[in-house]
Amino acid sequence: MRYSYIKPRTKTLFTKDIQLLFAFFGVTIFMLFSTYAFLLFRDYRFNQDRAEINMKKEELRIHISKMNKQISSIEQQSMLSEKVFTKNSVLKESINNLFDLVPGRITLSEAKIMENGLILYGITPNKDVYNFMLQAPLRSIFYKTYSSFYPAKNGWLRFVSTNYMNEEELGSED
Repeated sequence: MRYSYIKPRTKTLFTKDIQLLFAFFGVTIFMLFSTYAFLLFRDYRFNQDRAEINMKKEELRIHISKMNKQISSIEQQSMLSEKVFTKNSVLKESINNLFDLVPGRITLSEAKIMENGLILYGITPNKDVYNFMLQAPLRSIFYKTYSSFYPAKNGWLRFVSTNYMNEEELGSED
């Protein structure tokens, strides 16, 4: 016997409401997993970027260290060049003073500058001119002065003047 005029429908566990609920839960879970995956990816990228930055930082630290060494080397070279320039200026001035010291009647043929003295070779008309015009100033400058004379072909005298600085004065200059 039939009590209904329509054919009965089969009832399912997944009704429209349940399907809608599963769809919302599915979208929500998908969004949660997507957010989690995105955060994992960002954390991975952050760690990679941090490692790269640390490597660059270390490279820059090494580069700065090399540059500091180069700067100190250049500063030392600069100080050395200034020292050499100063010594050369003093030497040039000393040579000029030496040639200003030599009177017009005496002719120098050679001058050897040593660390602790000076050797002069030259020609003088006679010993008196040499003694009064050149040896007196040399004795006021140098600690020890030795002179030797020998005759030249033209009647003048050739001389060799060896002059030494005081060793104690040399030690105090450095």
